[in-house]
Amino acid sequence: MSADNFDYVIVGGGAAGSILASRLTEDAGVTVCVLEAGPEDTNPFIHIPAGFIKTLFNPKVSWQFKTEPTEWTGGRGIATTQGRTLGGSSSINGMVYNRGQKADFDSWAQRGNRGWGYADILPYFRRSERRVGPADETYHGRDGKIPVTDMDWFHPLCEAFMAGASEVGLPRNPDYNGASQEGVGYFQRAIEGGWRRSAARMFLHPARSRAGLEVRTNARASAILLEGKRAVGVRYIVDRGSREVREVRARKEVIISAGTVNTARLLQISGIGPAALLGSLGIPVQHELAGVGQNFRDHYSVRIVARAKNVVTLNELSKGPRLLGQIARWALGKPSILAVVPSLVHIFARSSPHLQNPDLQGVFTPGSYAPGKTYVLDDYPGMTTGFWPHRPESVGHVRAVSTDPFVDPVLQPNYLSHPTDRQVLVAGVRLARQMLATSPMAQYFHSEQLPGVNVQSDAEILDFARQYGTTTYHLIGTARMGPASDPTAVVDDTLRVHGMQGLRVVDASVMPSMPSANTYASTMMIAEKASDMIRGKPPLPTAVGVDG
Repeated sequence: MSADNFDYVIVGGGAAGSILASRLTEDAGVTVCVLEAGPEDTNPFIHIPAGFIKTLFNPKVSWQFKTEPTEWTGGRGIATTQGRTLGGSSSINGMVYNRGQKADFDSWAQRGNRGWGYADILPYFRRSERRVGPADETYHGRDGKIPVTDMDWFHPLCEAFMAGASEVGLPRNPDYNGASQEGVGYFQRAIEGGWRRSAARMFLHPARSRAGLEVRTNARASAILLEGKRAVGVRYIVDRGSREVREVRARKEVIISAGTVNTARLLQISGIGPAALLGSLGIPVQHELAGVGQNFRDHYSVRIVARAKNVVTLNELSKGPRLLGQIARWALGKPSILAVVPSLVHIFARSSPHLQNPDLQGVFTPGSYAPGKTYVLDDYPGMTTGFWPHRPESVGHVRAVSTDPFVDPVLQPNYLSHPTDRQVLVAGVRLARQMLATSPMAQYFHSEQLPGVNVQSDAEILDFARQYGTTTYHLIGTARMGPASDPTAVVDDTLRVHGMQGLRVVDASVMPSMPSANTYASTMMIAEKASDMIRGKPPLPTAVGVDG
């Protein structure tokens, strides 16, 4: 067993870890070691936007987690993969850039997390963003590393779908990350020049030329090294060959950025977590924290599939000579299906007119996947729209089942266990059908394929959701941020683990509640803000006069 020393050890080379490594090593003389459980991000499908079909379920670059079966998933366990390579999920995700609503972050501050209100965190969103194209610079950054671009590939189904949105009371909204989220429009995305621009590509790799940064891949963390209540390093296993066990020491801090599942598991198998769980695994309690692994949430999505007519969809464009044509366009730097996000159109809506803010997120794409198959496009012209509750009330847990870091933990998000989530989801399915039935869609809509016209009542819709609903891969909350007076909080508002020294958590696991959005943008914001805290820098000036 060998050991070496750095100022900071970061567990996880995903979106948060990439940003932290880049920011911390901007300071002369600072040394950082990043431990990434997966390999280098050299798989070519990582960098081609459409390549997510090849990487999402590839165990070489993604964690193949699966949720526990429940009544509300029809007894199904649901594949819930996460990135396991440099860039983490930013190397395999749908590349959507989506922040959420002002109220989301104001609620974080209202829970006692000082400095996490919308006006406080907006400057950190702006800092990581390089917005390309027209934008209100009150809300958007121009000088960041992550390019945020507008759609450059357009389809008549998308245009008709958005044109019909006004018939159901939804305005066209080209900037859902600006003053108002509600409405429909094209997604903003982290694609530029036809390529995915992951956090690793834009933050981590440029920083690797600095003498103070060392990145170790295939390095699976097995324990946080503790001296009393202080974290002093990390034990890890070299995940190749003989699986050598090594240790690396941190003079200042150990920072856990392993993702919502792995962060909870690593804390637990290191003896930090609920005493009963640790005892059941034979793990000595080093520091009891009841909230580790609790507050686990995810978005649960249900999608409506329709057969199209009078139009060529992604289903046909992705096969035969048409696909060769799209590949040629991409190679020439022209708009192509190889460089689009999986869902092209966003929908943010209210399930009831009495609500002040949208509580539904929806998507639309001019293509459809075969039921029961993993990203296999249908053999007929198809289109898909679907919804999920923005802010799920259903809460679950992540629990280690072994001290062996190669054994997956239990993932139980308890999808739809809360009645409000079921009510909102039913409203989303009904809205999806209304949006497919508008007058601009009439020339293209042939028939509903899934769930089919026989599914009409609330009970029938929920039964459909049981059978076909799925994750959106937006996992949060297992190391929730909150004041010490909260018995289930894991980290304070500086992201230090309560009751510990030299130990921070910086990833989506610290989110106290689900943002009304995909989680990638918020995870980057958290890392940007954390980097200032760790470096002892004053926070960026709060934004003034902002809504959102």
